[in-house]
Amino acid sequence: MNIDFQGQTVLVTGATRGMGKRFADDFAKLGADLILTGTDKEKIERLNREARRDGQTFKKYYAVDFANAESTKVFLEAIETYQKIDVCINNAGINRINFIDETSLEDWKDILNVNLDAPFRIIRTVSRLMKKNRYGRIVNIASIFGCISKAKRSMYTTTKFGLRGLTVTSSIELAPYNVLVNSVSPGFVLTELTKKILSKAEMKDLACQVPMGRFAEPDEISKVVLFLASSLNTYLTGQNIVVDGGFVNV
Repeated sequence: MNIDFQGQTVLVTGATRGMGKRFADDFAKLGADLILTGTDKEKIERLNREARRDGQTFKKYYAVDFANAESTKVFLEAIETYQKIDVCINNAGINRINFIDETSLEDWKDILNVNLDAPFRIIRTVSRLMKKNRYGRIVNIASIFGCISKAKRSMYTTTKFGLRGLTVTSSIELAPYNVLVNSVSPGFVLTELTKKILSKAEMKDLACQVPMGRFAEPDEISKVVLFLASSLNTYLTGQNIVVDGGFVNV
């Protein structure tokens, strides 16, 4: 069985680094036309220049700060001009760690805006196109902390549980239009950000808590996302796929 995205338009948020970049690269290899977002305006301008220089007309980058309502609004207005969006990957997310009684309202609002409000508004927009075309695949990138939690994760966990709820309800509403909606909950993934945030000792300690004894590679998450987003997936909807090496089971 081959996965093919030729002729399909794929939206990936948070696509300039980490797992999002891996998703974008894999979709590109499989023939998709890409709509990609990132927060760094200078980097976005450079990536668009490079895409034009290399003849990569299938790539279009947008600078979007999903914590900012106006920035999100401008982006969604641009999305509304597309004739079709076949696949939407809601990957952009932020995390700020603190005890609940020390959490600032500013951090709370930022995390809600990026992790939950933005996916809701994006799904609301792209689902209109998908319903019209009677085809669509939406994958929301949640987290194991939408299944379990730990101290200082109240903000992040709230948004990821909420994202799973959004997934389930939107999947019910959109199923009659052949629009399938699922979420993927990664565990600990070996990205540049992970290496920057955690020391080698901390990573080793966490890896020992995972039954498989290691972090996931980005491509191991991407393979699951690609299947859910593809035409090979014809009946799986409203589900949350945990890809964590067994961590939540121990």
